[in-house]
Amino acid sequence: MHSWQWHTWNNLPYLTCSVLDPWKHGFFTQQSYPRLPEDLTLGLQPAATAYRVKQVHGNVILTPAQIEIGNQSDVPLLELPAADGLVTEQANQAVWVCSADCTPVLIADGVTGQVAAVHAGWRGTAQKIVPEAIAQFQSQGSHLKNLRIAMGPAISGAVYQVSEHVAAQVGATIATIDLTNLPDAIACLRQIPGSPIFDDPEPGRARLDVRQVNALQLTQLGISPDQIAISPHCTYQEPHHFFSYRRSREKKVQWSGIVSREC
Repeated sequence: MHSWQWHTWNNLPYLTCSVLDPWKHGFFTQQSYPRLPEDLTLGLQPAATAYRVKQVHGNVILTPAQIEIGNQSDVPLLELPAADGLVTEQANQAVWVCSADCTPVLIADGVTGQVAAVHAGWRGTAQKIVPEAIAQFQSQGSHLKNLRIAMGPAISGAVYQVSEHVAAQVGATIATIDLTNLPDAIACLRQIPGSPIFDDPEPGRARLDVRQVNALQLTQLGISPDQIAISPHCTYQEPHHFFSYRRSREKKVQWSGIVSREC
């Protein structure tokens, strides 16, 4: 069982996960707002260079070389490349994603030292963004058995109400279902072991565990559950720690990042 620990840097709390112990990493909280990754990287690895992208709820994964921007702190958000994940190529590259209910996913390769930061909301999950990141690792020489994955604080399935159409659209990534027949599709998804779909009292609605969908996508790729850790923290239910767009409709975020190391 993987553990999650609280730390502080400059009085800013952040979480780490034991599955990523060999790497400098952190899932920061609302207390870090409005600091940017360039600032927060100092708390993880001052010598590292920070990289981020303009998140668009898609499934594009980039590398730092593809960004081709110097000091990102001087670059307006609108001018950053559009993507929802970054996979490093060299040591001392810090990659970051922001979230306010969506799932921040940090991935690391124990052999190559490469890491990734992925933003996986329901739209990105429906487009299999985390498997896309795994494919990028493999294209850079990684093997599935060497990967370690931590999914940080996000809205939990117990409180994340979505339409049955959204639940089925996301669920279609882990099961063969008929999207034209929503009642049967939802019933089929409910029968999956470790189902990410829960009942909702409102007709036409369901509760969706996005992190569990991503975990099932990973295990279906052949990654062992022992390589995956899911944070017990819910952004919606813990207002003292996290921003939640679903709770407050504020466009504020918390950052999550990880630094690549020498292999």
